[in-house]
Amino acid sequence: MTLYIDPPTWPGHGRLWSHLVSDASFEELHAFAASIGCPPVAFERDHYDVPAARYGAAVAAGAVEVGSKELVRRLTEAGLRRRKFA
Repeated sequence: MTLYIDPPTWPGHGRLWSHLVSDASFEELHAFAASIGCPPVAFERDHYDVPAARYGAAVAAGAVEVGSKELVRRLTEAGLRRRKFA
């Protein structure tokens, strides 16, 4: 059971954002996100949007830093990927 986070390179609302995912369960993801101060509203389908200001806290708490493509690969392999439908 591992949590993964990509670098804060995604722009939005005047900030840069990371994505935080689990390779085990959404329960693990929600508990970890709460422990680093991410509100439930930051959860989107299969990941948390984490502002750059919280990136260091996520890594210090045990999230593994990976690139965005690796993050999506691990999420998909875990069977937790929830695609956005048009």
